[in-house]
Amino acid sequence: MTVELNETVRGLLDAPHPAVLSTINPDGSPQSSVIWVTRDGQDLLISTEQGRRKERNIVRDGRVGLTVFDLANPFLYAEIRGTATVTEDTGRAVAVRIAEEYLGPGAGKEYTDAPAQDVRVVVRITPTKVLGNAARSEG
Repeated sequence: MTVELNETVRGLLDAPHPAVLSTINPDGSPQSSVIWVTRDGQDLLISTEQGRRKERNIVRDGRVGLTVFDLANPFLYAEIRGTATVTEDTGRAVAVRIAEEYLGPGAGKEYTDAPAQDVRVVVRITPTKVLGNAARSEG
């Protein structure tokens, strides 16, 4: 079941705050990565290089958790649990979009200029549960 993100959670995700993505390793232990994230409606998008541990974990088991907090007020946070799918980042469009959201215009050039063998993938997370004080806020 997909859940709606409230205004406060959307605000955290729409600002250039780093997030932590947690996936499940083959042995059941957690694997966490600091990532950049953007939204597509209620879904969350991240970009990563094909073959990375997080991508391999998600392909095997799509259950994920993502925590984001306000850099100016670290006690304002949201933990988003959901299911993730992986597709190729055609033209590296999502990688460029995220880099420019975090670093400004032109910041995605390193992705457009990267060698073709450096395949980027998009991880799409569909939220199923949202926790944390940002989730309880009215905005």
